[in-house]
Amino acid sequence: MSIPQLDSPAKAEAVVPGRTPAVIRLLVLATFVVILNETIMINAIPPLMEALHITEQTAQWLSTAFMLTMAAVIPITGWFLQRVSTRHAYATAMGLFLLGTAAAMVAPSFEVLLGARIIQASGTAVMMPLLMTTLMQVVPEGDRGRVMGNLSLAISVAPAMGPAVSGLILQFGSWRLLFAVVLPIAALITWGGLRQLKNVGEPKPGTIDWLSVVTAAAGFGGLVYGLSRFEGGDLRVAAAIVAAGLAAIAIFVFRQLWLQKHGVPLMDLRTLRHRTYTVSLILMSVAFMAMLGSMILLPLYLQNVRGLSALETGLLVMPGGLAMGLLGPTVGRLFDRFGGRVLVIPGAIGITLALTGFTQVTMTMPYWQLLALHALLMICLAVTFTPVFTLALGAVPAHLYSHGSSILSTLQQVAAAFGTALVITVMSARADAAKSAGATDMLALLDGMRLAFIIGAVLSVVVVVTALLLPARAHSSSGEPEEAGHMSPA
Repeated sequence: MSIPQLDSPAKAEAVVPGRTPAVIRLLVLATFVVILNETIMINAIPPLMEALHITEQTAQWLSTAFMLTMAAVIPITGWFLQRVSTRHAYATAMGLFLLGTAAAMVAPSFEVLLGARIIQASGTAVMMPLLMTTLMQVVPEGDRGRVMGNLSLAISVAPAMGPAVSGLILQFGSWRLLFAVVLPIAALITWGGLRQLKNVGEPKPGTIDWLSVVTAAAGFGGLVYGLSRFEGGDLRVAAAIVAAGLAAIAIFVFRQLWLQKHGVPLMDLRTLRHRTYTVSLILMSVAFMAMLGSMILLPLYLQNVRGLSALETGLLVMPGGLAMGLLGPTVGRLFDRFGGRVLVIPGAIGITLALTGFTQVTMTMPYWQLLALHALLMICLAVTFTPVFTLALGAVPAHLYSHGSSILSTLQQVAAAFGTALVITVMSARADAAKSAGATDMLALLDGMRLAFIIGAVLSVVVVVTALLLPARAHSSSGEPEEAGHMSPA
């Protein structure tokens, strides 16, 4: 059977209530593979250092560059997804991912491997906004919670499985095997997707504003890079890069506001006029900071303080990630039936309780207790994220879906970088102070970790407060900005 043309006309897929549209199932499967690739390199750092004769700081650039590329490319996706067909966007995302994976598999040097990771990240950056935008276009409002819950299988389970999967694969071969395993799977998914995927919606012609592209890439990329430099770098240099990134973002924002009146914005900020969307954005950003901070600290604690291997660490945190993903569909169905508040408020409180529990880590805390706290955190994040994603995008009119998902994804990258920089800086500063006061290296590190977990717990209080401001459901069928008085409190 021949593959249909990429620019085949958009066809309305018959949506059966209670069933996930085929286009969403295809995109979720592809997203699972590309997100799995984000964390699959974690356990490969030691063998990479030995094989390519590089330092740990150099090897970490494979993760930093991925994050930088995501932050720089995602702001463009809102404009891009409105200008091309669903199939073109899918082919672009998976084509870039396949090219990067193939190049990484045969990379003769670190520089080539780094370039391959950047190409992979460019494809990944398109996939998530494409999935979210398509979902909002094809899934009826009454089914969105259930379908959005299914996305957690890709968003949550894939990162959780990455370290364990890579640890297992590395038992059988070199770091190249990581890419050799992913490549044929991704190629098969791409081929199957292009055979079955239909275009959704109609592309809109338009030109791109290159000043916006440059300031977005420099601003968001610079901000994430500057935040990453706080980990073991010169704090003054890092602060200067962050300040430059913020300045570029300010120029980007003013440019978008001007283009909203005189042209076509790269990222339409009119989504922020919708109160539920803006509150959801704040909640998601702070929750991501707290979550990513804890996801960085827990492996450091397990490996550096408790002496577990990377594979053992991955296996210990996997149950929480699996629970988060598998609970997603149930959370989605509950959202469709009862609305968001009955889920988000208890979920936010549970996040605070879990992070508070982590502030009590010791040299001998039982592993079952650590596993239980991590599982509680992941489950509460699932209970929170699925409704908040649905409420956020449900609050904006259809023509702003791509921009809304682009802004959400961009701020996730920034929040992840900020959360990581915050906890590492706090942990290092407290550990140095403890060592100066006479504590042993291990006790000083543990003391720093406790303080960093306290910061995460404090941040989570903001999540609870913003959860109280959310309505049970978002209503934006008119396409007009929501008013506070029109929002049901329960």
